[in-house]
Amino acid sequence: MRYRAAVTFWVYPVLFATGLAAGFVDAIAGGGGMISLPVLLHLGLPPVEALGTNKLQATFGSGAAAWHYGRAGWIDFKSCRLGAAWTFVSALLGALLVRSLERELLRQLIPWLLILIALYTLLRPQFGDADSRPRIRPGLFYALAGLAIGFYDGFFGPGTGSFWAMAFVWGLGFHLTRATAHTKLMNFASNAAALGVFIASQKVLYGPGVVMGLGQWLGAWLGAKIVVRRGARFIRPVLVTVVLVLSAKLLHENFAAH
Repeated sequence: MRYRAAVTFWVYPVLFATGLAAGFVDAIAGGGGMISLPVLLHLGLPPVEALGTNKLQATFGSGAAAWHYGRAGWIDFKSCRLGAAWTFVSALLGALLVRSLERELLRQLIPWLLILIALYTLLRPQFGDADSRPRIRPGLFYALAGLAIGFYDGFFGPGTGSFWAMAFVWGLGFHLTRATAHTKLMNFASNAAALGVFIASQKVLYGPGVVMGLGQWLGAWLGAKIVVRRGARFIRPVLVTVVLVLSAKLLHENFAAH
């Protein structure tokens, strides 16, 4: 029998505000799920329905951010459409396999990879300040990154935006603002794929998800607007903060589980 959460009317303003905060943070540096998912779980939703509802509202946010970055001219849709396609297919596969494969290794490994990203960004203060020479051909980059990070987002998820941003800067030589913009398009592709799986499994609560999604849309628009105006110097401290907080959260969960 499908679970029905008792979400009273007074909770909806809280959900909207949660989506607003999550969308704002996610549009800048990723990690909005750290804000939104705990709130959904606190309402008493079972984990699978919380994840499905979270994917619904996150799709609003990543879509809004990608749209705003695209309008500002920061996304080359033609060159990265192959990457979005690879990401969608791979995330779909990851979401389909999420119940049948072991995620414990990822749970143990990901916090340390995120800490390395934070340290690398801190120790290289010029990281992502300007475009640089690509290290990988775009076609190969989008195939490899789309398959790997897309699958990861569908299968596990935390830190996806940070991994994409680092990949764009290192692989294609994007400066950090451009990398952040393209990251949102890839996030939208993987969110949409995973959301499709949750919808097919009837694991999405549409009322809370849409209300949070509207907050996400507004928050993502505000965050993207600030990034377009202020650039890498604004993104970098937010990125490092989000990555370190997410790492600490995952490490705490790992230790608590043992």
